[in-house]
Amino acid sequence: MRNFEDLQIAVAGTGYVGLSIATLLSQHHKVTAVDVIPEKVEKINNRISPIQDEYIEKYFAEKELNLTATLDGASAYKDADFVVIAAPTNYDPAKNFFDTHHIEDVIDLVLSVNPEATMVIKSTIPVGYCRSLYVKYAQKFAQMVPLPDGKRREFRLLFSPEFLRESKALEDNLYPSRIIVGYPKMMSAEWEEENEAIRKIQGNHMKESAEIFAKLLQEGAIKENIDTLFMGLKEAEAVKLFANTYLALRVSYFNELDTYAAVRSLDTQSIIEGVCLDPRIGNYYNNPSFGYGGYCLPKDTKQLLANYHDIPQNLISAIVKSNDTRKDFIVNQIVQKAPRIIGVYRLTMKSNSDNFRESSVQDIMKRLRMKGAAIVIYEPTLCADTFEGSRVIRSLAEFKEMCDVILANRYDEELHDVKDKIYTRDLYCRD
Repeated sequence: MRNFEDLQIAVAGTGYVGLSIATLLSQHHKVTAVDVIPEKVEKINNRISPIQDEYIEKYFAEKELNLTATLDGASAYKDADFVVIAAPTNYDPAKNFFDTHHIEDVIDLVLSVNPEATMVIKSTIPVGYCRSLYVKYAQKFAQMVPLPDGKRREFRLLFSPEFLRESKALEDNLYPSRIIVGYPKMMSAEWEEENEAIRKIQGNHMKESAEIFAKLLQEGAIKENIDTLFMGLKEAEAVKLFANTYLALRVSYFNELDTYAAVRSLDTQSIIEGVCLDPRIGNYYNNPSFGYGGYCLPKDTKQLLANYHDIPQNLISAIVKSNDTRKDFIVNQIVQKAPRIIGVYRLTMKSNSDNFRESSVQDIMKRLRMKGAAIVIYEPTLCADTFEGSRVIRSLAEFKEMCDVILANRYDEELHDVKDKIYTRDLYCRD
C-alpha cells in the first residue's frame, strides 16, 4: 500500500452511494469510478452529475476533483490501494436474501488483477455476508495451484455501512453522523469455520487498513471530531440493518398514529406535536406518509427479518407488516372518494429527488389498479409516455384538469390551486 497521501482509490458503482464517496475522496486522492452505463461515465467525466444531488452538483462545478470515470473495471482496480464496492444489492423475497452477485463479480475481477487491494463493501448486505466470503474464498484458494515461493493467497475485505439520504448523499458524507468500519475479528468457537478461514487468507494488518479507510473518510469531510467506531464485520453489518429498521419503525409509528386520527376524525398534527414535545421522542422524522419506501428501508427491514429466522421476535415482523397495512388503508381512503381518474403527483420517494426506486406510491398504484382504477402520472423525470401501464402527462396544467383526485405523498406549492383535489397525509411539507 502506498503512503497515505498517495493512495489511489477505485469505486465500483456510481449510484448515490458510490458517486458521493468518489466525489468525497477525490478531493485529496486519485479516484477512478467504474460503471457499466456509458452515459453515466460520460456525464461524470464532463462533470455533470447523473443523479440529483445538490452537493455533488456543486462540487462538480466548483471543486478541483481528481476523479475519472471508466467502463473498464480491470484497469481501474489494477492500480488501486482501496476498491470501494457500491454495487446494487436487491432483496430477493423468494430467497429471503439480498442478491449479491454484483458484489462478487467485482471481487472476482479485483482478485484477478490486483489481489493486494483492500476491498471495502459499501452496499447493504445481510448479517454474516462478509465472513461467509472469507469462507468461500478460503475454499476456492485451497483448490488453486499454489503460488511460487510458498506465498499464500490473501483476501482483504472490510465493510463500512453508509447512512446516506437520497439527494443528500454527499452532504451526509461531508457531515457524517458517524463512521463505522468493520474488519475480520476472531469470534467464539461457534464460528470456528469462519475463524479458521480468516486466519488462512486474511491480509496482514486488516485493523490498520480499517483505520486508514476511516482516515480517508475523515479527511474528505467538513465536519470535525467525527465519532468513529471499529468493530467486527457482523456487528458492522448489523448496525446498518438495525439503524434502517429503527427508521422504518419511526415512520410506521407516526403513520399508524395518523391512521388512528383519520379514522376517529381527530387532528393528527395536534397529537404529533403533543407527543413529540417529549425530549425522549423529539420533533423529527414524524411526518406521515403513504408508507416507508425508497431504496433502503423496504429491503433492509425484510433482510433483517430474514436474519431473525431462528431468533424470537415480534417487533421486526410487525414493522414490515405495518407498512403493508398503511398502504391498504390509504387505498381504501382513496377508493371511498369514487374518483373517475386518479392522478399521481410525482413517483419520487423524497422531495428534491429524481429517484423513485421502491417508492411507496408505486405500491399504492398497484393496489388501485387491482381495484380497476384509472391512473395517470405527472413525473417530469420520466421520458417514457407510460409507466407500468399508466399514461404519463407532460403538462402539469393538463394533469390537474383531468384528475378527480390527485395523490401526493409529499405536497408541493405548485398544487395549491387544486388543493381541493389533493389527497395527501403530508403535514409538514418535508420528508
